[in-house]
Amino acid sequence: MELNTFRGSFEHVVKKRKLSSSNCLQVVDKINHELERALLRVQSDQDLTLTVDPKSILKDLKSKLDEFGPEKELESSQKELNTNLSKTQKLLEKALNPDISKANRKIEFDGQTMNKIITDHLLSQGMFDVGDCLIKETGAPEANLLRSQLLEMYQILEALHTRNLQPALNWVTVNHEKLKENGSSLELKLHQVRFMELVQQGSQSDALKYARAHLAPLACSHMDEIQKLMACLVWIGKLEKCPYFKLLAITNWEKLGDELSRQFFLLLGRSCRLPLAVAVEAGSKTLPSLLKLMNLMGVKTQDWQVMEELPFPVDLGKSFQFHSTFICPVTRDQGTLENPPMLLPCGHVLCRHSILKMSKNNSRTFKCPYCPLDSSVAQCRQLHFP
Repeated sequence: MELNTFRGSFEHVVKKRKLSSSNCLQVVDKINHELERALLRVQSDQDLTLTVDPKSILKDLKSKLDEFGPEKELESSQKELNTNLSKTQKLLEKALNPDISKANRKIEFDGQTMNKIITDHLLSQGMFDVGDCLIKETGAPEANLLRSQLLEMYQILEALHTRNLQPALNWVTVNHEKLKENGSSLELKLHQVRFMELVQQGSQSDALKYARAHLAPLACSHMDEIQKLMACLVWIGKLEKCPYFKLLAITNWEKLGDELSRQFFLLLGRSCRLPLAVAVEAGSKTLPSLLKLMNLMGVKTQDWQVMEELPFPVDLGKSFQFHSTFICPVTRDQGTLENPPMLLPCGHVLCRHSILKMSKNNSRTFKCPYCPLDSSVAQCRQLHFP
């Protein structure tokens, strides 16, 4: 449900509340006015020259109050407010507490696989106590290897949190060649932070010594970054004026932790985005569309159980796009395993269904819709995107 629906409902409630409050104040003012008038008449009764019956004053007061009916006015405005509040509550309950069982599909899960996914997730999150309990209960000792590897990573991250670079530097040294193959700049970033610490301490000789020992070997692939670091030596004592002052930012430590985690998972052959977290997040984004499909389109349960794909697209955003996609320029359909992109001899790309349609199911040659070159289905080659 769109946010505008909630906003409109809340704004209507606020409007009714203000109106109810205004009506309430008006009623109170009227009552107060009549009471003051009655009080003045009672006080005037103390004047011996005037003869005023107090009972008649109270009778007139009651008559005045009954005339404009304060109870009815208050009840009317409050009733409208309560009605709108009730509608808003139902709207929220419908949106925030939907019956998600409608979108449930009867799928048999492999218990062992599910336990492995959950165990890997817990260990990857650093929740070793809970992960150990699950390993013990499910009897999956093979997870102990992953546990020991991830425990090392979290120990390094904990050291970084306390501004201790040595464990991270040791790990980078051991995995130097693998990190180099991946094109990682983690080693440079670690030495950069240490170098800037020495510069900030004002120790030019120590900084130069450190640069010769650790930065010089990286000069071939990181010359630009190292030149900026060397320029910082000139600004010792007045680093706040240095054009590269951002190299001292505290956020660099946080970025180090993120980069180390990413490289650690990469060397383990794993994604830093945990599969279980991705599945849950994608599911939560898709669920409203599924519920809307079940409610508005009246999809029968048996149809939903056998449905292979949704009848509408669900945009999860670029963060969930893990592979390249191809949209056929003729049919505007997205490429699939059954309808893959095909390369024509002329170099243009169409989907297989378009080619079969233009060739009358491979019964004749066809012209490329973007150039006059004739082609046949046999000449087309399937493309595979990374």
